Formats: sequence, structure tokens, C-alpha cells
Amino acid sequence: MTLTKAVIPGSFDPITYGHIDIIQRSATRFDEIHVCVLKNSSKSGLFSLDERIELIEESVKDLDNVQVHNFNGLLVDFCTKIGAQTIIRGLRAVSDFEYELRLTSMNKKLNDEVETMYMMTSTNYSFISSSVVKEVAQYKANVSDFVPEHVERALNDKFRKFE
Repeated sequence: MTLTKAVIPGSFDPITYGHIDIIQRSATRFDEIHVCVLKNSSKSGLFSLDERIELIEESVKDLDNVQVHNFNGLLVDFCTKIGAQTIIRGLRAVSDFEYELRLTSMNKKLNDEVETMYMMTSTNYSFISSSVVKEVAQYKANVSDFVPEHVERALNDKFRKFE
């Protein structure tokens, strides 16, 4: 029997219920899920790489087949390194698809052995993004509907430091 491995990449700055939804649903369909925290050169992060990994690990601690990593480089190289055949990308809306299609096309050109699967985020999370959560949290608004309690605490602590 072949072990199926999938990678869920992202910046996860911070992880939201939308991310967790995709991770949980994927974890029921693959033997191993590797959440890969990538450094996005087009985004400046609120949380350090180590902080993001800790927040994700706490969020998925009940999922035995989920591992959290960081990787600096090409995503398809990470997939090859761990033997993953699939990249899972979450989509919130049609507007996400154009960006994701460009990434998928490039990844396929770089390594045609790795497939990309798109998974629609559950409707109740379709409007949540890390950037919106950070903006709302910055103004001390309640973000408990968008992120787990430990993430909300981390956001509050982070923005208190900026006061």
C-alpha cells in the first residue's frame, strides 16, 4: 500500500479557522499532511516563523497525521524531499483562483509529478483571511470567531507590544 502525502503551504500569519478547516478536511483524505510554512517575500509577517509554527502546532495538535514544517525555497522541492505527491490549496472565492492558477502552472512546469488540488473553504470561513484578522485585531476587536483562543491571545499580545 502506498502512503499518500500532501502538502498544505502558506504563510499562516496567523493561522485562521479557514486554514484549520482545510487542514482538518485534508487530514481525513491523506495518510500524512505536511503543513509547510513558507516565507512569502511579498508579505511582511506579524509573527516570526517560529511563532507561526507554534500557533499551527497548537491548532492541529489533535490531528495525529499532521506535521508542521518550514521551508525556504521552491515548494515542489519540498514535496520531492518528503515524497509528497499532492499540494493542497484552499480557495475562498473566485478571486483566489487566478493567483493560485499561476502558482499551479509554475509548479507543474517545475515538477510535473506533483499535482495540485484545490479545496473550497467551508462557506462560514470564506470571508476570513489572515490579513483581515490582523487588521481587526489591531483595533482590539473580538476575533474569536475567526481564530482559536491561543491565536487570539497571541494577536492581542503582539499588538499590545506596539502600543
